[in-house]
Amino acid sequence: MQSSASPLDFVVRKLATRVALDERDRAAILSLPHVVRTCPPSSYLVREGESPHKFCALILSGLAFRQKSTAQGARQIVSLHLPGDFLDLQNLFLEISDHNVQALTALETIGIERDALRQLTLHNPAVGKAMWTEAQVEASIYREWVTNVGRRDARSRIAHVLCEFALRMKAAGLCAGTRFELPVTQEQLADMAGLTPVHVNRTLRSLVEDGIVHRDRRFIGFSNWSEIRALADFNPLYLHLDQIDPA
Repeated sequence: MQSSASPLDFVVRKLATRVALDERDRAAILSLPHVVRTCPPSSYLVREGESPHKFCALILSGLAFRQKSTAQGARQIVSLHLPGDFLDLQNLFLEISDHNVQALTALETIGIERDALRQLTLHNPAVGKAMWTEAQVEASIYREWVTNVGRRDARSRIAHVLCEFALRMKAAGLCAGTRFELPVTQEQLADMAGLTPVHVNRTLRSLVEDGIVHRDRRFIGFSNWSEIRALADFNPLYLHLDQIDPA
């Protein structure tokens, strides 16, 4: 017998990690109008300068990234997004998108009708608190990425991106330990770290030669977590992985 579980169960589980939801909250979430969509790699889910889509997307599977581009076409990737992340939460109340979101890998998303989700957050305080917490955690991650690009050297920048990805992948149940698949090109990694692809290649090679990072094609591993954390100046506090309301 096939399961009748709704993809909205995924949303309930996600928000329940932020606040305690009662049966009324859960029922309200499960009644939201929604669609499930698949997106190929590199497709745009949010475009700068456009009005938000009718649906607010949350990742069910796959990875995405948020980016800004200069008038000359230079790109800065400002965050990575994993299953369970909302991709356009800030556009719940803003009327114009100020950046782009693209699929890094093939994506499956659940799109929740924007107006219905907005009303839910306004009339269900617990859900509103959960969404507000999500937005604050996103802002915390942005602050760390600005610090990473602006104040760390190349080795620390790359190491920091790898540490964050390893910890978030583990928290999402997508890897065990500190070995994970990193499905990004060196150009994309350069745009995350504010470096050139050549500099990224050289830096990764030096981390491998020093035995700090292990690479097997797209798989990354660390021999000593404490060592790479120290090199990266990595403090996971900004990820707020313990931000769970037990009440």
